[in-house]
Amino acid sequence: MTIALPVVAANRMSAVWQRHLVTLAIVAGALLLPFHTDLADLAHIWWTSTTFGHCLFIGPVVAWLVWQRRGELAQLAPVAWWPALAIVAAGGAAWLMGDAGSVSFARHLGLAVMLQGAVVTILGPSVARGIAFPLGYALFLVPAGEGLQSPLQSVTAHMVVPMLHVSGIPASLDGVMIHGGHYYFEVAEACSGAKFVIAMIAFGALVANVCFTTWTRRAVFLAVCVVVPVVANGVRAFATIWAANRISLERATGFDHIVYGWVFFGLVMAAVLAIGWRWFDRAPDAPAFDPATLLPPIEYRIALPVAAVLVLATAGVFPAWSQAIAGRAQRLPAHIDLPVVPGWHRVDISVDAPWEPNYPGADHHLFGRYADGRGRQVDMAVAVYGSQMRGHEMIAFGHGVLREEDRWVRVADLPDIDGGSVMRITAAGLDQHPVERIVATWYRIGNVTTNAPPLVKIEGMKARLFGGPQRAVAIHLSAQASVGQNPVAAIRAFRAVLGDIGAVADHDSGMR
Repeated sequence: MTIALPVVAANRMSAVWQRHLVTLAIVAGALLLPFHTDLADLAHIWWTSTTFGHCLFIGPVVAWLVWQRRGELAQLAPVAWWPALAIVAAGGAAWLMGDAGSVSFARHLGLAVMLQGAVVTILGPSVARGIAFPLGYALFLVPAGEGLQSPLQSVTAHMVVPMLHVSGIPASLDGVMIHGGHYYFEVAEACSGAKFVIAMIAFGALVANVCFTTWTRRAVFLAVCVVVPVVANGVRAFATIWAANRISLERATGFDHIVYGWVFFGLVMAAVLAIGWRWFDRAPDAPAFDPATLLPPIEYRIALPVAAVLVLATAGVFPAWSQAIAGRAQRLPAHIDLPVVPGWHRVDISVDAPWEPNYPGADHHLFGRYADGRGRQVDMAVAVYGSQMRGHEMIAFGHGVLREEDRWVRVADLPDIDGGSVMRITAAGLDQHPVERIVATWYRIGNVTTNAPPLVKIEGMKARLFGGPQRAVAIHLSAQASVGQNPVAAIRAFRAVLGDIGAVADHDSGMR
């Protein structure tokens, strides 16, 4: 009998774990059903995006991390714990705000946090603390970090030019365009190194947890994981330009396209590990945590079936709220026209390096060219949306001044013009000579006029959740650089007589 007691206790504990794990699997599956569109979006991004392809490995890594802790976890008793419903509610609120503001990152993050809340609710705080790192590491499943592309373009460009000077190749920098030797090169978003920095942060967080015990060493290692890819990407860009001038452009770019990918990322990972190897201070067989320090909670326990129902009920509130507000939209005029501008008249649009902003899903989209008596020409584009919702967002990747895989590329951002953000872009004309264009942008969302895309998202979310004007309008004024025409001066002159941007937007959306 004395030998059988531990076996009975172990079997009883195994049965408890089995009930909680089965319940968690059922709850997770049921929770994902109303959010299947977001799950499909995530899977599509993981599979097709070169920036977030590493997310495909995050799930297996999380499973491996939990499996490593199986011995310690077996010594804990899972309990249903209702305070963790606050985590589910927080995730649901983030998802709802993302849905209302058409922010995919917030929707995806909210879904991940709801699942994390379900884990803590079903298994309890002691188990959650035991798997705290795998649970937190699962957030790397959420695609994030595309905002790094623009600043890293600039960093890479500024790194390359001095290296070209040292190598004896004359070089000059114009925004993200490098005139290096015999050629012009664009430091494109794909060449910014952002995808490797994003992946290296995920890799670095894993190594920092598995191979280090002190927080100082972890922080230093994570810093190295950011700095080394940025520097390596600058060296790669320099080497491509150097080879193009010393060997040939075709051979240099061909080699770069072969190497720039998982080969490059593998070399960067190897370099980072080599740097950190000397300071690894965690034994490979060291336990992930001490089960004796994680006592099960005494208060706030609930029955397991009740916990499962409460998780699903809490998560279900938010898609129900979304459905309730989905029908809100601004009634727009059946037809709108570009405004009559004093001193300016409409003219035909030339076909030399044509440009037009991209707004798929807009309810109205107008584009036309104006000229004045001094020969200055300005293009005006207006896009009007009755509401902001998934598939009909004014602010989204590839929307606005530049579309995805556009022939036009951003050179630099310029000072604002009367509250409108200004971008200088370039493309090859009909004779293959570069053509430059200045584009000024304003947005009208609700009763707010701004040039900041994040504010557009926030105002759209507020209007959809709490009421108010739903329509959103984008207005662009653009002029092409040419002999005798200063595009910035032309836009300023046109803007001075156009009138209040908010009034123009309100008129086109039927508010005035």
